[in-house]
Amino acid sequence: MVDLSIGEGKLVLHVRGADKLWALKSSLEIPLIHIARVRADAEMARGWHHGIRMGGTNVPGVITAGTFYQDGKRVFWDVHHPEKTIVIDLHDERFNELVVEVADPEAAVRLINNAL
Repeated sequence: MVDLSIGEGKLVLHVRGADKLWALKSSLEIPLIHIARVRADAEMARGWHHGIRMGGTNVPGVITAGTFYQDGKRVFWDVHHPEKTIVIDLHDERFNELVVEVADPEAAVRLINNAL
């Protein structure tokens, strides 16, 4: 799971707890101008195949965390519970998408959209 915050024109994702180890990352900073779209999308996280793991952990049905190469895109994942997933589409960034679990998907989408 990640905690989101917005400040100084950036979205900051703080990876929580042991997920830092599983995802091989503790935080990500994304300039708001590089966010193309954000949405709650549980279905994307429900599948068993999330691409080729480039660094991180994938135990289907338990956790997907880290960097994956999927459908020609570099995607950062941190999901345990698909029903709490948001997807952030990016441009001009190292990652093409961020697929992350948050405490309240609808609130997270509103927070990011309001900042945009």
